[in-house]
Amino acid sequence: MADALASLPAAREISTGALADVLHGASEPVVIRGLVLDWPLVQAGLQSAREARGYLAAHSRPVDLPVSIADPDQGGRLFYDEAMAVNFRMGKGRLPEILAGFDKAEGREADAVPTVYLGSIDMRQFFDGLHEANHVDIGRDDALASIWIGNATRIAAHNDFPRNLACCAVGRRRFTLFPPDQFANLYLGPIDITPAGRPVSMVNFETPDFARHPQFREALQHGVLAELEPGDALLIPPLWYHHVDALAPFNVLVNYWWRDTPRYLGQPQTALTHAIMAIRDLPEDERAAWRQMFEHYVFSGGEAARAHVPQAGQGVLAPLDAAAAARLHQFLLRSLSQ
Repeated sequence: MADALASLPAAREISTGALADVLHGASEPVVIRGLVLDWPLVQAGLQSAREARGYLAAHSRPVDLPVSIADPDQGGRLFYDEAMAVNFRMGKGRLPEILAGFDKAEGREADAVPTVYLGSIDMRQFFDGLHEANHVDIGRDDALASIWIGNATRIAAHNDFPRNLACCAVGRRRFTLFPPDQFANLYLGPIDITPAGRPVSMVNFETPDFARHPQFREALQHGVLAELEPGDALLIPPLWYHHVDALAPFNVLVNYWWRDTPRYLGQPQTALTHAIMAIRDLPEDERAAWRQMFEHYVFSGGEAARAHVPQAGQGVLAPLDAAAAARLHQFLLRSLSQ
């Protein structure tokens, strides 16, 4: 990795006993050393990568899993090609067969081995007993527990809307993190054609091109590093950008996603995409008017927009509950279908 990135300060660390204090309120990344060191999966991986693969195979269900595969010359970077199409292909297969491929590749030079990556695999859906034997009680029944399996990979900087607890189970992980306000300095790519569903930084973190991406120097003034060994975990607050390097020949990460607000409020990304379609290409004076209305109705919190309206008639101006959100959802569906 470039010296400029390697010299970033380390993320704050806490002990496992302090997890509850930061789990739902941390505004900056926090490393928790040894949080999941007692997991059977972690212990299997500390014996050997082959032992970890055997443990995973023994818990897998007899169903196909999606897998991303990139040619060796991509260097583990799952990204775009020169035509801005993704540089990997999708396949599917049973986990024991996929893991057997890692066994065959063991000991070969990394530049001769294709990148194989199983990303965001639902642990409850595709495994029997794996989640129950290897999990963190975060106090949220609605948290999505996912597993990520692969060889050495480089995942471009992106962010997630939910809160994220990432647990390094096998191998090693390096996270390079930036606060949400650095999005422009990270030179994000398209929001509708992405390698994994979220806009990603177009900067190659391995060899940053500061002539092409000069504002990335400013982003580096705000970044932090988190190096995870087996058993360590990283809490990533909502919307923090993170570039992820899987550093060992075989790596497994388990993560939990959950949001601090009700699911019925929907996805902000959907609103952004719709605004691009409906507002961005309007004349400048009209965009200015809509910017003021968004501030009045949305970004201010809406208090001034509803204060003069009797409560019984405020409609969507009032704070939303599940029923009101459902009505608004149906209204939007009807509007978009016209």
